[in-house]
Amino acid sequence: MIQFNHTVVLASDKHAGAGFLAEMLGRQAPRAFGPFVVVALDNGVTLDYANHADYGLPLTSTHLAFLVGEAEFDEILGRIIERGIDYWADPMHSRPGRINTNDGGRGVYFLDPDGHNLEAITVPYGGWPTR
Repeated sequence: MIQFNHTVVLASDKHAGAGFLAEMLGRQAPRAFGPFVVVALDNGVTLDYANHADYGLPLTSTHLAFLVGEAEFDEILGRIIERGIDYWADPMHSRPGRINTNDGGRGVYFLDPDGHNLEAITVPYGGWPTR
């Protein structure tokens, strides 16, 4: 068995980055764990935020995609709009102010304060597997 457990997300301010993500996704407040500030997801995976400068690493943008339910998508999009955050229907940001309906679901892209490209989708890429 192989399962994804956690990843480190570099930020200019780990508390701000983790707090932003937790707020936008409607998660519990992040918690400190060693040198990290941790955002927990429902499937046991954590996103462990760290200050890039503490590791002597450059801050580069990454892409984080979240599979969410329909109600959660509405809540996330509502928070994006309420806060005046730019959003797009595509990862290249060529379709501003729109969502997509790829694979029979809905998707949206938006940036966190450090420029990480965040994505919320209601259906996985390729659609749900048929059984």
